[in-house]
Amino acid sequence: MSIDWTHFTPLSAVAGGALIGASASLLLALNGRIAGISGIVGGLLRFPRGDLAWRIAFVAGLAAAGPVYRLFAVPPASGVTHSIPTLMLAGLLVGLGSRYGAGCTSGHGVCGLARLSPRSLAATLGFMVVGFLTVYLVRHVLASSVGAAS
Repeated sequence: MSIDWTHFTPLSAVAGGALIGASASLLLALNGRIAGISGIVGGLLRFPRGDLAWRIAFVAGLAAAGPVYRLFAVPPASGVTHSIPTLMLAGLLVGLGSRYGAGCTSGHGVCGLARLSPRSLAATLGFMVVGFLTVYLVRHVLASSVGAAS
């Protein structure tokens, strides 16, 4: 997926970031919970007593965001350029990474950094470095070796 920079709207990006920050702050202030998606979804899988309703509401809000957005704006053009097995492997690796890292990018990157957590800083730096390396390897090293083999 690539960004169409000619139609990039910084105001909507800032508004989206502000909404994410406000939502994370409200969840922490009103519910005492960190808005880490992997932890919220993982908690759903354990069927916690007295802790299920807000998790369901949170995940339902995530699922509803796309369709609600379509009511007010035309979504940007996007497309999937990889195979289903590749996407499944990527999802598995992200899931394993969030379990191994004791949280995901939303928990560490948004909420943890806002709380000045050293653990979240280390985790976010790790996410970023591995992401940069992965993109470099896939787009430059593996792509050139596949092109050279054909």
